[in-house]
Amino acid sequence: MKRIAIFLLLLFSLDSVFALTAYEMVKKSENLVRGNTNQGILEMTITTPYFTRTLKMHIWNKGLKKTFVRIFSPAKEAGIGSLKMGDEMWNYLPAIEKIIKIPPSMMMSAWMGSDFSNDDVVKESSIVEDYNHRILTEERLSGYDAYKIECIPKENAPVVWGKIYFWLRKSDHLPLKQEYYDEKGKLIKVLESIEVGSMGGRVIPILSEMRTIGKENSKTTLRVREMSFDVSIADSVFTLRHLQTLRAKE
Repeated sequence: MKRIAIFLLLLFSLDSVFALTAYEMVKKSENLVRGNTNQGILEMTITTPYFTRTLKMHIWNKGLKKTFVRIFSPAKEAGIGSLKMGDEMWNYLPAIEKIIKIPPSMMMSAWMGSDFSNDDVVKESSIVEDYNHRILTEERLSGYDAYKIECIPKENAPVVWGKIYFWLRKSDHLPLKQEYYDEKGKLIKVLESIEVGSMGGRVIPILSEMRTIGKENSKTTLRVREMSFDVSIADSVFTLRHLQTLRAKE
């Protein structure tokens, strides 16, 4: 009986160690691609059976609570912006000169008709703090040794996914792939790192692809053109005033 008790104690202790390790890996991965702050230029290409269009945008991030995005090309969408402050998000539409607050029920709606949601663009929910993490297995993925980590939402966490599978490269915890499942266990979206490269003094995914399951011949790619990390960003960037103020060179 004593041996059984010791075995169970060791088993639970090992589970705790692995859970902590998984958390640290996910946290390191997020810090790798975000830093304390970042700013850069992204190129989003939306492909459907009916059209292909590319948006070019500036993006600023400060911690997990402040994000600002401004589209500058093509001309038709130029000036459209998105702002996240804390748990709130707004979009600015220059064509009607109006700021629209995005309710929580719309966070999973498509951003600019892409496979990325409002939540994906401004990272309203935190993969680090809103989920419990567990290493499932080690796998070979895209030519790299990787950890497959299961992310299950914490009780009462403000998230919509029932679970997320996260593949991280073993050597540096760079994110290779993510699978998003609904509360019923159905796979909804897949995000993959297609190309990895050096940017802003870090090795990060510089070309990613998001696919929505069931949408045939459709995908959205996101290419990082420029990115700087841990740079000084004024708090005035993350304001409604800035959101509705268009500048020639933002």
